[in-house]
Amino acid sequence: MKETWRYLAGIAGPSGYGSNSTAEQVIQDSACLVPPHLTAIITGATSGIGVETARALAKKGMRIVIPARDLTKAAGVKEVIQKESPNAEIIIFETDMSSFVSVKRFCSGFLALGLPLNILINNAGIYSQKLEFSEDKIEMTFATNYLGHYLMTELLLEKMIETAEQTGIQGRIINLSSVIHSWVKRDAFCLQKMLSPKNYDGTRAYSQSKLANILHVKEIARQLRVKCHP
Repeated sequence: MKETWRYLAGIAGPSGYGSNSTAEQVIQDSACLVPPHLTAIITGATSGIGVETARALAKKGMRIVIPARDLTKAAGVKEVIQKESPNAEIIIFETDMSSFVSVKRFCSGFLALGLPLNILINNAGIYSQKLEFSEDKIEMTFATNYLGHYLMTELLLEKMIETAEQTGIQGRIINLSSVIHSWVKRDAFCLQKMLSPKNYDGTRAYSQSKLANILHVKEIARQLRVKCHP
Protein backbone atom coordinates (compact mmCIF):
# COMPACT_ATOMS: atom_id res chain seq x y z
CA MET A 1 0.00 0.00 0.00
CA LYS A 2 2.92 2.33 0.71
CA GLU A 3 4.06 1.97 -2.92
CA THR A 4 0.56 2.92 -4.10
CA TRP A 5 0.59 6.16 -2.15
CA ARG A 6 4.07 6.99 -3.42
CA TYR A 7 2.83 6.46 -6.98
CA LEU A 8 -0.24 8.63 -6.48
CA ALA A 9 1.92 11.36 -4.96
CA GLY A 10 4.30 11.26 -7.92
CA ILE A 11 7.29 10.44 -5.70
CA ALA A 12 10.26 9.16 -7.70
CA GLY A 13 11.24 5.52 -7.26
CA PRO A 14 14.66 3.83 -7.44
CA SER A 15 14.89 4.68 -11.16
CA GLY A 16 14.65 8.38 -10.42
CA TYR A 17 11.25 8.66 -12.10
CA GLY A 18 7.69 8.69 -10.81
CA SER A 19 4.12 8.91 -12.06
CA ASN A 20 4.67 12.55 -13.07
CA SER A 21 7.62 11.72 -15.33
CA THR A 22 7.13 11.75 -19.10
CA ALA A 23 8.47 9.40 -21.75
CA GLU A 24 10.32 12.27 -23.38
CA GLN A 25 12.00 13.13 -20.08
CA VAL A 26 13.30 9.58 -19.73
CA ILE A 27 14.57 9.53 -23.31
CA GLN A 28 16.21 12.93 -22.94
CA ASP A 29 17.98 11.93 -19.72
CA SER A 30 19.27 8.72 -21.30
CA ALA A 31 20.16 10.22 -24.69
CA CYS A 32 23.83 9.34 -24.39
CA LEU A 33 23.00 5.75 -23.39
CA VAL A 34 20.35 4.89 -25.98
CA PRO A 35 21.60 4.84 -29.59
CA PRO A 36 19.17 5.67 -32.42
CA HIS A 37 18.29 3.33 -35.29
CA LEU A 38 17.21 0.48 -33.01
CA THR A 39 14.10 -1.66 -33.50
CA ALA A 40 11.49 -1.75 -30.74
CA ILE A 41 8.31 -3.80 -30.47
CA ILE A 42 5.69 -2.17 -28.24
CA THR A 43 2.44 -3.95 -27.39
CA GLY A 44 -0.56 -1.89 -26.37
CA ALA A 45 0.76 1.13 -28.27
CA THR A 46 -2.66 2.43 -29.33
CA SER A 47 -3.36 4.24 -26.04
CA GLY A 48 -1.89 5.48 -22.78
CA ILE A 49 1.68 4.61 -21.84
CA GLY A 50 2.14 2.63 -25.04
CA VAL A 51 1.41 5.59 -27.32
CA GLU A 52 3.74 7.91 -25.41
CA THR A 53 6.49 5.30 -25.42
CA ALA A 54 6.15 4.76 -29.17
CA ARG A 55 6.11 8.51 -29.83
CA ALA A 56 9.18 9.22 -27.71
CA LEU A 57 11.22 6.34 -29.14
CA ALA A 58 10.25 7.22 -32.72
CA LYS A 59 11.35 10.79 -32.04
CA LYS A 60 14.68 9.32 -30.95
CA GLY A 61 15.00 7.67 -34.37
CA MET A 62 13.97 4.12 -33.55
CA ARG A 63 11.97 1.82 -35.81
CA ILE A 64 8.68 1.05 -34.03
CA VAL A 65 6.71 -2.18 -34.49
CA ILE A 66 3.16 -2.13 -33.13
CA PRO A 67 1.18 -5.36 -32.71
CA ALA A 68 -2.39 -4.10 -32.30
CA ARG A 69 -5.83 -5.63 -32.08
CA ASP A 70 -7.45 -2.52 -33.57
CA LEU A 71 -5.74 -1.63 -36.86
CA THR A 72 -7.73 1.59 -37.20
CA LYS A 73 -6.40 2.89 -33.88
CA ALA A 74 -2.89 1.73 -34.78
CA ALA A 75 -3.06 3.58 -38.09
CA GLY A 76 -4.16 6.70 -36.24
CA VAL A 77 -1.20 6.43 -33.87
CA LYS A 78 1.13 5.95 -36.83
CA GLU A 79 -0.23 9.08 -38.49
CA VAL A 80 0.19 11.18 -35.34
CA ILE A 81 3.75 9.98 -34.77
CA GLN A 82 4.79 10.59 -38.37
CA LYS A 83 3.38 14.11 -38.29
CA GLU A 84 5.72 14.85 -35.40
CA SER A 85 8.58 12.70 -36.73
CA PRO A 86 8.23 12.53 -40.56
CA ASN A 87 11.11 10.07 -40.97
CA ALA A 88 9.77 7.64 -38.38
CA GLU A 89 9.34 4.04 -39.54
CA ILE A 90 6.22 2.52 -38.00
CA ILE A 91 5.23 -1.08 -38.79
CA ILE A 92 1.80 -2.37 -37.80
CA PHE A 93 0.59 -5.94 -37.36
CA GLU A 94 -2.91 -7.05 -36.43
CA THR A 95 -2.44 -8.98 -33.18
CA ASP A 96 -4.68 -10.10 -30.32
CA MET A 97 -2.50 -10.62 -27.23
CA SER A 98 -5.09 -12.96 -25.68
CA SER A 99 -4.81 -15.39 -28.61
CA PHE A 100 -1.91 -17.83 -28.88
CA VAL A 101 -2.57 -18.24 -32.62
CA SER A 102 -2.50 -14.49 -33.16
CA VAL A 103 0.70 -14.00 -31.15
CA LYS A 104 2.41 -16.80 -33.06
CA ARG A 105 1.27 -15.27 -36.36
CA PHE A 106 2.71 -11.91 -35.35
CA CYS A 107 6.06 -13.39 -34.35
CA SER A 108 6.30 -15.34 -37.61
CA GLY A 109 5.44 -12.21 -39.59
CA PHE A 110 7.96 -10.06 -37.77
CA LEU A 111 10.77 -12.61 -38.07
CA ALA A 112 10.03 -12.95 -41.80
CA LEU A 113 10.93 -9.26 -42.23
CA GLY A 114 14.54 -10.06 -41.36
CA LEU A 115 14.82 -7.06 -39.05
CA PRO A 116 16.94 -6.86 -35.90
CA LEU A 117 15.20 -6.69 -32.52
CA ASN A 118 16.71 -4.58 -29.78
CA ILE A 119 13.82 -3.76 -27.47
CA LEU A 120 10.63 -5.62 -26.53
CA ILE A 121 8.18 -3.64 -24.41
CA ASN A 122 5.38 -5.83 -23.08
CA ASN A 123 2.88 -3.11 -22.25
CA ALA A 124 -0.58 -4.24 -23.40
CA GLY A 125 -3.05 -4.91 -20.63
CA ILE A 126 -6.75 -5.04 -19.79
CA TYR A 127 -8.84 -4.68 -16.65
CA SER A 128 -12.38 -5.95 -16.29
CA GLN A 129 -14.78 -6.86 -13.50
CA LYS A 130 -16.53 -9.32 -15.83
CA LEU A 131 -15.29 -12.91 -16.09
CA GLU A 132 -14.45 -13.67 -19.72
CA PHE A 133 -12.37 -16.33 -21.42
CA SER A 134 -10.01 -16.16 -24.38
CA GLU A 135 -10.37 -18.37 -27.45
CA ASP A 136 -7.86 -20.67 -25.74
CA LYS A 137 -10.30 -20.96 -22.79
CA ILE A 138 -8.08 -19.01 -20.40
CA GLU A 139 -9.29 -16.23 -18.10
CA MET A 140 -9.04 -13.12 -20.28
CA THR A 141 -7.01 -10.83 -18.03
CA PHE A 142 -4.33 -13.44 -17.37
CA ALA A 143 -4.28 -14.46 -21.04
CA THR A 144 -3.87 -10.88 -22.29
CA ASN A 145 -1.67 -9.32 -19.63
CA TYR A 146 0.68 -12.23 -19.03
CA LEU A 147 0.43 -15.38 -21.16
CA GLY A 148 0.37 -13.60 -24.52
CA HIS A 149 3.47 -11.64 -23.55
CA TYR A 150 5.15 -14.75 -22.17
CA LEU A 151 4.63 -16.52 -25.50
CA MET A 152 5.77 -13.53 -27.56
CA THR A 153 8.93 -13.17 -25.49
CA GLU A 154 9.76 -16.86 -25.83
CA LEU A 155 9.30 -16.77 -29.61
CA LEU A 156 11.41 -13.63 -30.08
CA LEU A 157 14.13 -14.22 -27.50
CA GLU A 158 16.58 -15.90 -29.88
CA LYS A 159 16.24 -13.00 -32.32
CA MET A 160 17.06 -10.56 -29.52
CA ILE A 161 20.12 -12.57 -28.48
CA GLU A 162 21.23 -12.81 -32.12
CA THR A 163 20.83 -9.05 -32.58
CA ALA A 164 22.84 -8.32 -29.45
CA GLU A 165 25.64 -10.63 -30.58
CA GLN A 166 25.77 -9.07 -34.06
CA THR A 167 25.60 -5.43 -32.97
CA GLY A 168 27.30 -5.49 -29.59
CA ILE A 169 24.30 -3.61 -28.16
CA GLN A 170 22.52 -5.31 -25.28
CA GLY A 171 18.81 -5.83 -25.83
CA ARG A 172 16.07 -4.92 -23.39
CA ILE A 173 12.91 -6.78 -22.41
CA ILE A 174 10.60 -4.50 -20.44
CA ASN A 175 7.47 -5.84 -18.75
CA LEU A 176 5.03 -3.14 -17.66
CA SER A 177 3.66 -3.92 -14.25
CA SER A 178 1.87 -2.05 -11.47
CA VAL A 179 2.23 -1.37 -7.76
CA ILE A 180 -1.02 -3.29 -7.43
CA HIS A 181 1.01 -6.49 -7.80
CA SER A 182 1.90 -6.06 -4.12
CA TRP A 183 -1.72 -6.64 -3.17
CA VAL A 184 -1.30 -10.35 -3.94
CA LYS A 185 -0.28 -12.29 -0.85
CA ARG A 186 1.66 -15.54 -0.99
CA ASP A 187 -1.37 -17.64 -0.06
CA ALA A 188 -3.74 -15.73 -2.36
CA PHE A 189 -2.18 -16.48 -5.77
CA CYS A 190 -4.82 -18.92 -7.00
CA LEU A 191 -6.08 -18.89 -10.56
CA GLN A 192 -8.85 -21.37 -9.80
CA LYS A 193 -10.60 -18.79 -7.62
CA MET A 194 -11.09 -16.62 -10.69
CA LEU A 195 -12.92 -19.20 -12.78
CA SER A 196 -16.36 -18.80 -11.23
CA PRO A 197 -18.49 -15.72 -11.98
CA LYS A 198 -19.64 -15.84 -8.36
CA ASN A 199 -16.10 -15.53 -6.98
CA TYR A 200 -14.55 -13.44 -9.75
CA ASP A 201 -12.71 -10.31 -8.66
CA GLY A 202 -11.33 -8.20 -11.50
CA THR A 203 -8.90 -6.39 -9.22
CA ARG A 204 -7.46 -9.67 -7.98
CA ALA A 205 -7.18 -10.96 -11.55
CA TYR A 206 -5.36 -7.80 -12.64
CA SER A 207 -2.98 -7.80 -9.67
CA GLN A 208 -2.12 -11.46 -10.22
CA SER A 209 -1.37 -10.82 -13.89
CA LYS A 210 0.93 -7.94 -12.95
CA LEU A 211 2.74 -10.07 -10.38
CA ALA A 212 3.18 -12.73 -13.06
CA ASN A 213 4.78 -10.09 -15.33
CA ILE A 214 7.36 -9.32 -12.65
CA LEU A 215 8.13 -12.96 -11.86
CA HIS A 216 8.46 -13.66 -15.59
CA VAL A 217 11.02 -10.93 -16.27
CA LYS A 218 13.00 -11.85 -13.14
CA GLU A 219 13.28 -15.43 -14.39
CA ILE A 220 14.32 -14.27 -17.88
CA ALA A 221 17.03 -12.12 -16.30
CA ARG A 222 18.26 -15.11 -14.30
CA GLN A 223 18.37 -17.38 -17.34
CA LEU A 224 20.11 -14.84 -19.57
CA ARG A 225 22.65 -14.06 -16.89
CA VAL A 226 23.67 -17.70 -16.95
CA LYS A 227 23.39 -18.16 -20.72
CA CYS A 228 24.93 -14.90 -21.96
CA HIS A 229 27.34 -14.09 -19.14
CA PRO A 230 29.00 -17.35 -18.01
